[in-house]
Amino acid sequence: MAREKVKAKDPADYSVEEKLKNLYALQSMLSEIDSIKTLRGELPLEVQDLEDEIEGMTTRIEKINADIAELKRDINERNGKIAENKANIDRYNTQMDSVRNNREYDSLTKQVEYAELDNQLHEKKIREAKEIVDAKTAEMTRCNLEVNDRRVMLETKKEELEEIVSETKAEEEKLRERAKNLEITIEPRLLNAFKRIRRNSRNGLGIVSVQRDACCGCFNKIPPQRQLDIRSRKKIIVCEYCGRIMIDRDLAGLPSEVQETPKKSARKSRAKKTEE
Repeated sequence: MAREKVKAKDPADYSVEEKLKNLYALQSMLSEIDSIKTLRGELPLEVQDLEDEIEGMTTRIEKINADIAELKRDINERNGKIAENKANIDRYNTQMDSVRNNREYDSLTKQVEYAELDNQLHEKKIREAKEIVDAKTAEMTRCNLEVNDRRVMLETKKEELEEIVSETKAEEEKLRERAKNLEITIEPRLLNAFKRIRRNSRNGLGIVSVQRDACCGCFNKIPPQRQLDIRSRKKIIVCEYCGRIMIDRDLAGLPSEVQETPKKSARKSRAKKTEE
């Protein structure tokens, strides 16, 4: 008789205690992954910032180049108009030698004056455009130098980041694989709630234990009755202050807290006997 294949247990069939235990184990793995990311420090952000800065400066250089090209086209067009006006002025001066009356002479004179004024305007615009071209060329040179400096810095930062990543890559991949396998044992609704809590918390904790009568996520005091409910492990309980899922110390596998109250009472009893 063939042996029947054992079916995987449905996550919904797990007891509350098993769900909490799996969830806390998942949190521990994700916290280790977060610690590995912390080892990398600000390098990933610095690399991203440098890449964005280089991209922005490259776009700026392209814009400057386009502006310079447009200014040079304008200068060439104005030089063409100046040459055209000069040719017209020569033609008008030649025509003045053969005018038949004062009206024709005055008309040609006005046309010469207009052409000369138009050339003066074009020459002024050309001088202004050349000044702008010089300024933009200097700016482009400065931007190119800055881009080259940023690229050198980027290569250095990338090498540092790759070195750190290579040292922790195997460990991180192992943790991610274990976390992925553990997620299968957690029902989707609870897993999604846990991930949402993690996203909204600054320290990345979605499930925390109770220590010294307080939530380890927000450090607010937990009422005794609520602590009793948490220790009973009959339902999922969240902190009423920060919304994190809560678990008792024993289930989390943490050492029991040292009870200092009896010691204080014993010291007080001994002191009382001494006085008597």
